[in-house]
Amino acid sequence: MPTPRTALLATTAALAAAVVAPLPTASAAVPAPGAYYVQSATTGLNAADNGGAVEQHRPKGNEDRQQWTPRASGSSYVLESTDTAGSCLGRSGDQARTVACTSGDAAWDVTELGADQYRLKVPGAERYLTVGAKPSGSNYPVQLAIGSASGLAAWYLTPVTGATSPMPPQNQRTLDQVTFLTSHNAYANGVDGGFAPPFVNLAPNQSRGINQQLSDGVRGFMLDIHQTSDGAILCHNSCTLVSNPVALWVDIQRIVDFLKQNPNEFVTVFLEDYVDPGVLRSELARVNGLSDVLYRPDQTGVRQNGWPKLADLIAANDRLLILTDHSRSADQSAGLTRDTFGVMYQREWTVENYWSMGSGVGSSDWSCYSRWYDANTNIPLTHTESAFRPLFVMNHFRDVPITSTASTDNTKLADRAQRFCQPAARKKPNFLAVDHYNLGNAASAVTTLNTYVYP
Repeated sequence: MPTPRTALLATTAALAAAVVAPLPTASAAVPAPGAYYVQSATTGLNAADNGGAVEQHRPKGNEDRQQWTPRASGSSYVLESTDTAGSCLGRSGDQARTVACTSGDAAWDVTELGADQYRLKVPGAERYLTVGAKPSGSNYPVQLAIGSASGLAAWYLTPVTGATSPMPPQNQRTLDQVTFLTSHNAYANGVDGGFAPPFVNLAPNQSRGINQQLSDGVRGFMLDIHQTSDGAILCHNSCTLVSNPVALWVDIQRIVDFLKQNPNEFVTVFLEDYVDPGVLRSELARVNGLSDVLYRPDQTGVRQNGWPKLADLIAANDRLLILTDHSRSADQSAGLTRDTFGVMYQREWTVENYWSMGSGVGSSDWSCYSRWYDANTNIPLTHTESAFRPLFVMNHFRDVPITSTASTDNTKLADRAQRFCQPAARKKPNFLAVDHYNLGNAASAVTTLNTYVYP
């Protein structure tokens, strides 16, 4: 299981550099009727009413006073809270506040920037709703401000209920339109071998081995690898005191063998990666037939042209995508990058929400925000490029994989994906990662998401 990272917002200067706001068009935008999230294009976080202060909060569906309804007011707009009638997103001095919708401080000129982004401008003044100064520590609630037309003043108006269209036919679906069932800590199953010290072994993340997971329809596998004298080994946190651990190449061989026997299937492996690049290269070299099925998006124009059709990948036998959470810069310092032998850097190809919903018991935190958003990294869930949409990895599990809790959580998987994470990322999850995938019928959530395209 990943180690929690303290969520630190980047400096204001770094945030401003992260979004280069294009010049606004001459005409004002006309939002379609309905409720919206006012979502920062820089951070991916939402404007929320907190007792009158309008702050930047983690996207949390309808649970955190984050929904606003635009209404025409003369030549401008007001954004009324869906929770409090007559209360609108407005301003007081240099701070964003909720005010009476009849107040002049509630009016905004909504101006299109392109790329589905907007500015909210004070009528008659060059002042804009903006992400204000950085917070301290892990304090996500940040008072929004009224400031200049910098990149920090770029916003999405994300519909609470986004339009969808039917899923294309099987042979026309692109990879980023498809959702895959994914097992978190797939190796920690208590069937294939040891994965942790004896006490931790009592709480496996899965209860079925890799081969059975493949047979059951799992198509995404999260694997933790640690370096020992035996190479890259699958263990939780470390391999000390682990009895009968499994080598990475063994599980990758299982997946490759499955793909050879099932020529119409596609699999993705996510490595939580604590090994040297040379060790990983040697480990993968032991896998018979890996090069026959390894998919290299870096060599096929994906960043320029978008993701290919899944049917085309299958026809080309490009059916195993391997991603690592390791740092490219660290590998460059070591003199060998993982992508030279076909392992892609996950932060370059995906977005991923923060991994934990809370402890193993009790209520959970359904908010959906980027795992890769700290003092040194700014990859919001909303990240996209001109011709390329990163794949979205949606984590849906707790700190401790208690079976009863996982079973309950997995029954709510589709609901969280559609009401919380889908609008938070402005894209449909491509990988639904869960503990105990066989409990709570997580597969039904995958089926549901595979009936439509969003947006």
